[in-house]
Amino acid sequence: MTAEVREVAEGVYAYEQAPGGWCVSNAGIVVGGDGALVVDTLSTIPRARRLAETVDKLAAGPGRTVVNTHFHGDHAFGNQVFPPGTQIIAHEDMRTAMVTTGLALTGLWPRVDWGDIEVTPPTVTFRDRLTVYVGERRAELIRVGPAHTDHDVVVWLPEERVLFAGDIVMSGVTPFVLFGSVAGTLAALDRLAELAPEAVVGGHGPVAGPEVLDANRDYLRWVQRLAAEAADSGLTPLQAAREADLGAFADLLDAERLVANLHRAHEELLGGPARDAMEIFAELVAYNGGRLPTCLA
Repeated sequence: MTAEVREVAEGVYAYEQAPGGWCVSNAGIVVGGDGALVVDTLSTIPRARRLAETVDKLAAGPGRTVVNTHFHGDHAFGNQVFPPGTQIIAHEDMRTAMVTTGLALTGLWPRVDWGDIEVTPPTVTFRDRLTVYVGERRAELIRVGPAHTDHDVVVWLPEERVLFAGDIVMSGVTPFVLFGSVAGTLAALDRLAELAPEAVVGGHGPVAGPEVLDANRDYLRWVQRLAAEAADSGLTPLQAAREADLGAFADLLDAERLVANLHRAHEELLGGPARDAMEIFAELVAYNGGRLPTCLA
C-alpha cells in the first residue's frame, strides 16, 4: 500500500499509487505558504490517511483545500480524513452524484478493506471555472465533462504547466467511459492538449508528459471504429470485445474495460437508452472468464 511522491514542479507533487488499476488512483498535492490544495482523496480510509500524513509533512501551513475531480469513490471516499474546516470543492453536479451513489463502489469488491467510510460531499461547488489560490500559486479548476463522467473537473497550474486530469487521462491503464462519453472524452482531450501541459498527472498510472493525451485519444478512436464495425456486423459489445485484437493496447491494465467502452460508443453511434451499469459490469466479468476484475485497493 505504498505510494511514490513525485515532485513535478517546485512545491507540486503527484501522489502516485502503483499499479494504477481498479480503485488504485492518484492524488495531487499543491503546496503554498498557508497550506495545501489536495486533488482527490483516494479509495479507502487507510490509503487516505497515508495521503493526509504526506500532506502534513509537505505543507507547513494549516490550510487544507480538497478538490474532487469527479464523484467516483476511488477519488472521493477519503474526503472525511481531512480536518474540520477543510473546504471540499467540486462541480455542482458532482455533489448530487456522490450523495446519490453513496457506497455503491464498495459492493463490487466486498473483500477490500475500505474502512468505515462516511460519504463526505463537497462544501463548495461551481459550474464552469473557478480559480483557487494556494498562497500566491494559482490553480484553475475547469469543468471539461462530459468525459469520464458527466461533470469532470481538471486542475490546471498555468505557471507550472502541470495538469491534474483526473480520470479523463489514464497512463498505462485502459480508459473507462461507462459513466460518461467516448466522443465527450475525445473533445475533452483536445481541449486539454490546447493547454500545452508539460506534466500530466492522470487519475491512474504513472505521471506522464503531453504524449499521454495522444495515447488516450488513439485508444478511444479505436473504440469508435470497433463499435462501428460491430454495428455493421450485428455483434454485441461483448462479442466485439472478445473478437478484438488489442494490438497496440494489449499492455494496458484492465483490458476488460473495452466491453463498457464499446457499450458507450455503440449507444452514441446508434442512439437509444443506456444499459444498466451493473448489467454491463457483469459482462466485464464474463469477458474475464467469470472472474471479477482485479482490484488491489
